[in-house]
Amino acid sequence: MYDNPPSDDRVLHSDTASTDERDMRSALLRGWRRRCPCCGTGPLLKGYLKLRDRCAVCAQDMTHARADDGPAYLTILIVGHIMAPALLWVFVAFRPEPLILATLFSVGCVALSLYLLPRLKGLIVGVQWARHMHGF
Repeated sequence: MYDNPPSDDRVLHSDTASTDERDMRSALLRGWRRRCPCCGTGPLLKGYLKLRDRCAVCAQDMTHARADDGPAYLTILIVGHIMAPALLWVFVAFRPEPLILATLFSVGCVALSLYLLPRLKGLIVGVQWARHMHGF
């Protein structure tokens, strides 16, 4: 494909070379805790899922963050992969009444979804911040 492939010491992307490196792991952990991915102390959300415009501590602009449907898709994926095998196991091992089984797993799915949704939104915002996406 190339006659002379580029050497490893040459910078291939000048736009990423000019930006500072941000630690992905700490940004993910801060997002999971629903904290500002920049400073880790300011709250990321001002309601259940509404992002703050700015961090109250470090004044990081959060208006560029766009999680869209990502947290919902990830929540459905995780809850489905946890609850479906659990439902099968409980049904085979204990044979509960159908109404009890439906009630138990409906409450479990809703509770797990409500727990995961804001944390996964923070996680996605943390990824965007660490990768300089959407204006960060």
